[in-house]
Amino acid sequence: MSMTAAGTALAYLRFVRALPNYFSSRITIEQATETVQQRLQQREAHFLDLMEQRIFGNPRSPYLPLLRLAHCELGDLRDMVRQRGLEATLLALREAGVYLTFQEFKGREPVVRHGQVFTVKDRDFDNPFFDAYFQAQTGGSTGIASKVPVSQNHLIASAPAEMLLRDTHGVLDVPMALWLPILPAGAGISTVLMSAYFRRPPERWFSPGTTRERRLSLGYRLATQALIRFVRRLGVTAPQPEWVPLDQAITVARWAAETVRERGACVVRTFVSMALRVALAAQEEGLDLSGATLIGGGEPPTEAKVRGIERSGARWVPLYAMTEVGKVGLACAHPVDGSDVHVLDDAVGLIQYPRVLPGPEITVNALYLTTLLPTATKTMLNVESDDFGILEERRCGCPLEALGYARHLRRIRSFRKLTAEGMTVDGTTLVQVLEEALPARFGGTALDYQLLEEEDEAGFTRLHLVVSPKVRIDDEEALLAMVQDAIRQSGPGESLSESIWHQAQTLRVRRTEPVWSARGKFMPLVRHSTISGSVAAPTKEEPQTDRRS
Repeated sequence: MSMTAAGTALAYLRFVRALPNYFSSRITIEQATETVQQRLQQREAHFLDLMEQRIFGNPRSPYLPLLRLAHCELGDLRDMVRQRGLEATLLALREAGVYLTFQEFKGREPVVRHGQVFTVKDRDFDNPFFDAYFQAQTGGSTGIASKVPVSQNHLIASAPAEMLLRDTHGVLDVPMALWLPILPAGAGISTVLMSAYFRRPPERWFSPGTTRERRLSLGYRLATQALIRFVRRLGVTAPQPEWVPLDQAITVARWAAETVRERGACVVRTFVSMALRVALAAQEEGLDLSGATLIGGGEPPTEAKVRGIERSGARWVPLYAMTEVGKVGLACAHPVDGSDVHVLDDAVGLIQYPRVLPGPEITVNALYLTTLLPTATKTMLNVESDDFGILEERRCGCPLEALGYARHLRRIRSFRKLTAEGMTVDGTTLVQVLEEALPARFGGTALDYQLLEEEDEAGFTRLHLVVSPKVRIDDEEALLAMVQDAIRQSGPGESLSESIWHQAQTLRVRRTEPVWSARGKFMPLVRHSTISGSVAAPTKEEPQTDRRS
């Protein structure tokens, strides 16, 4: 698949030309249920089919060298799946070295196994059968920016999960608004197109942009508007984005309160911190959001954030998703906490494996994902997601369990990414700035600068640039500007992240001595929680690094 500008433009054109056929059919909730049940019954066969076609049938597959080093052939896999089951097979492969770390999957680090080294590129994992697609950037959701093609077939395959999510929580037919960015972020346009496919499109699309972003994103604005205009020409209702910066969350809150008052209920789809902003804005203006459901993901729904949302009267419904995969988990209707989701076992194979975190030097059970659907954007075989959490099989009595989703995942945290306002930047992209550029410009050494992620009293995540008091800083704004520029110049996805963070005033300076461990240049929220106290062994009820200092 060509990833050149010309190739991308041609793919967009093909995507638009295929839209009439896309909207010529629709799916009912009964069909969505039947589709998921069939997938669950056939998941092992789907896994073996993908292994045969995408990996063993592809001489250039980046997974082949790993499988060869593990002395594993297709016949071996078939025997293992038949005898042990899918998850046990994936675990055996992981133990044999058949896996990729998050950075390896992104093509940012060479793959080293059993003394052998080979390199891969992120596009090596693209679905080779995609022809018509639009490009989404992962910089707003999964770290270092990379282009991810999203096809109509993948949207169709993802529609059952979207319908079941809304139906399970009783909001399939209630009015919905989005507060999500336009392209290059994929969540907004994907939700519009997928919802329009089953004839329940959002009524409003609020986009968290300002005049500054409008100047920087002309191409993406035009692409987004063109897609929506074409959908409308097909007779399908779809909203054009409306610019609503973060400091105008009251606009979204007022829409929600008015819609509930006039029509009894509503849904707002957004990121976790932005849902909190809507809730706080409503409380400040005395609006009651009882009857509103806020659905979102993009960052950990911590207890503080969920409490802040629910104080407004609104109901919170979490999601767990990745651009490369789509939805991984849907909110349980009878949750243990505000992060409890059912694993979509029809779409992914999910296992855990011990991982030592650099820095705190403690062990967590990292999550590894394997794609099972032929429409998946990327081919993934035991790819580390850079996340960990509590994975358990538990009876909950909700409709998703009755459907066949028996496994739960909750208290999901990242151990490398820095996340706020639903936007994520891989901290390692800032190594040069922290270790070289800042000391050269402002003085001190690489040991005098650090990034620290913390949650404030209101529940918002703040990213502190920690600077030793020994370093004399006359202009803290210039210090922040250098870091902001480094993030923005990393790519379109990171530029979007920096734009949202700039609105939210996420990045701040803290004058204190950095806290160092083996590799403490970056301290994400869950890693910071370990720096001032011992950490007990993990239990079934608590991820090992989820204690607060």
